[in-house]
Amino acid sequence: MTTITVKPLTKFARILQIIRELCSSPLVVFSLVIVLLFFAVGITADYIAPYDPIKIDIRNKLSGPSWDHWLGTDQLGRDVLSRLIVGTKIALYLAVTSVSIALIIGIVLGMIAAFTNQWIDWALLLVFDTVKSFPGIMFALTIVALFGPSVNSIVVVIVFSTFPSYARLVRTQVMSLRNSEFIEAQRAMGSSLPRILRLHILPNVIGPVLIVASMDVPLVIGVEAGLSFLGLGVRPPTPSWGSILNDGFLFIRNTPWIVFAAGLPLILTTVAFTSLGESLRDILDPKLRKYN
Repeated sequence: MTTITVKPLTKFARILQIIRELCSSPLVVFSLVIVLLFFAVGITADYIAPYDPIKIDIRNKLSGPSWDHWLGTDQLGRDVLSRLIVGTKIALYLAVTSVSIALIIGIVLGMIAAFTNQWIDWALLLVFDTVKSFPGIMFALTIVALFGPSVNSIVVVIVFSTFPSYARLVRTQVMSLRNSEFIEAQRAMGSSLPRILRLHILPNVIGPVLIVASMDVPLVIGVEAGLSFLGLGVRPPTPSWGSILNDGFLFIRNTPWIVFAAGLPLILTTVAFTSLGESLRDILDPKLRKYN
């Protein structure tokens, strides 16, 4: 009787397999293109914007789309396309900064909750549940009232609202791994707890957390757009998608294209990040993988 041995995939082969599975769906390919475009525009915004996004030109205010201004101008004569491009940089900065800070806090607190004594675990869980139950809009209004509308205020609101979810997820993942055979073997060999956490626990829990974080990017962008739309987010004249949307609504009867131009990026990024995150989750989670 011949025994067939199946060799495990190397990391490079596994990455290629994930890419092939992602590219098998037209919606995921479209989402990946939108995500890459979002990052590319956000990084190069200052170089590709055709006009100064805060330069006022009253003579050309509320002009319609033309060869000079592809998406027209707003009530102060500012080029809408340039403001959308630079607004993408603001959205990217907020998404990367706030999600990264929330991830770091969540991973650290989640690991502490899983590897310390029961009293500290309960105390941290109480903190997570308390923070999570706090009304987000009330906290946002409180921060804005105390420190004023700014990018940093939005970062604080988003970090405060999202880190408990990451911490709880990390805690659950770590608790399922901490008594595994390979962890017990590391303890028997005298490995310190920080070494075990850094080299053996963290690589096994970071994947699911990053997938959840990618699906939170639309939430971050939506919070910024909502606060800026209400005048509680990014301070004028700095452009953001929410403030551009607000400008469009003020003159929607005369310039409806501004509303559509500002709303389309919000819709596309929400669909793209959500679809891409769900697809990665289905591929990487063995419990959710779909076999043909």
